[in-house]
Amino acid sequence: MGQDQTRMSRRGLLRMAGATGLGAMAAGHVPKEDGSPSTAVPPVPPAPTTACLTPTTKLKGTLSILQLSHYVPRYDRWFDACAKEWGRRVGVDVSVDHVAPERLVARTTAEIAAGSGHDLIEWISPPSQLEPDVVDLSDLHDEAVKRFGLEQPFCKKASYNPSSNKYYGYGHAWVPDPGNYRKSLWSQVGMGEGPSTWEELLEGGKAVKRKSNIPLGLGMSDELDSNMAALALLWSYGASVQNELEQVVLNSPETIAAVTYMARLYKETMTPEVFSWNSASNNKGLIAGHLSYILNAVSAYRTAQSDAPEIANDIFFTPALRGPTGLGIACQHAVFVYVVPRFSKNVDAAKEFLLNLSANDAVGTYQSELYNFPAFPAEVPQLDQWVATDPFGSRPSGKLELLRGSATWTADIGYPGPPNPAVGEVVTGFVLPHMMARVAQGKQSPTESVAQAEAEAKSIFDKWRARGLVGR
Repeated sequence: MGQDQTRMSRRGLLRMAGATGLGAMAAGHVPKEDGSPSTAVPPVPPAPTTACLTPTTKLKGTLSILQLSHYVPRYDRWFDACAKEWGRRVGVDVSVDHVAPERLVARTTAEIAAGSGHDLIEWISPPSQLEPDVVDLSDLHDEAVKRFGLEQPFCKKASYNPSSNKYYGYGHAWVPDPGNYRKSLWSQVGMGEGPSTWEELLEGGKAVKRKSNIPLGLGMSDELDSNMAALALLWSYGASVQNELEQVVLNSPETIAAVTYMARLYKETMTPEVFSWNSASNNKGLIAGHLSYILNAVSAYRTAQSDAPEIANDIFFTPALRGPTGLGIACQHAVFVYVVPRFSKNVDAAKEFLLNLSANDAVGTYQSELYNFPAFPAEVPQLDQWVATDPFGSRPSGKLELLRGSATWTADIGYPGPPNPAVGEVVTGFVLPHMMARVAQGKQSPTESVAQAEAEAKSIFDKWRARGLVGR
């Protein structure tokens, strides 16, 4: 990527992050009475209470919901009870089914093929390839913006197709993806603040493994975290799947350099388990003390707080790692998007339920233990204080404060273009982790593997372009 392109990418990234509303109230800078700055941290707001909106129309019947088992169990306990209670109050019999993340895409595809199933289905990546089979939710989106204010751009882009001008889904939350590292291990090699660049990750990870025999872990398998790592590495090297015009540009010197780097990172800092990981594997490895660094949301850390407190106290976080371009870009770890299949028998109840969910953005953020960040930031004015002084017992209490600025180093899966159906299929088909793994395992050269991945991506893009759902 040339210098002009780097500047353009930086501007584009900041545009995407500009509406987060997360930095309006910086903890630790509350003025004293004389006007001078104070280092006092404001008190942590209490847990918010769940609201129940009155629907605009009379509702009845049943509403069935399918979504993953949340990575923070507290959230599911709250959500399931909230859904039942909302249904009881408005006259709708609500049921919620949870599945493992690895089963969600296949389960959705099977229901759509059968023309029968749940009224609401939630994905944790843009479900753009479902557009032909789901209800256009443009009216719901417009009503939500009217009620709750400006939305986080990640959530809008994850549910809207500019080529068709339709909202195929409803994005209600997103999740930052910081680096998680063991401070004691990295301190032993002179990097107590963790790595700040991909090169430092390689050098520091290699030193930690040599000294402590503990590897780091970035997956190269068919699971969420492997996709996030691959995208973050590509972007930070100046590469991407598509450009702003939705043209496939994967086969580039920058991609080849990123894939070459990943193969070296694997050989010098990792172990073969990364090729068969599921979405919980890096969490478990970090909590068990078997990994020195992973890319993940705060869910791994939250589990460690209860299951391995000493490990939790040793886990710290880094923002996106910078690459040769000087840019550090992470992919959103997840974006929560609901779709309403065309076969749904209770579309009105589905829409009213989603409005009620967004009215409880603050509760969802809290009950997810700060895993979910809000689609409508104005609904969660407490967020800055929560990350500055963690309500869930972080030691030190401000350990999560770097998440306040996380939107400025986060992009969606389509970056620098939209997260269209083609990119969605590239991600759910794990084209990128496979591209990395083939080289790391010595099955192909970087040039060969990147060429194969480009051919796969072009085939996917051509299919969706022919359907008019990707720009020409």
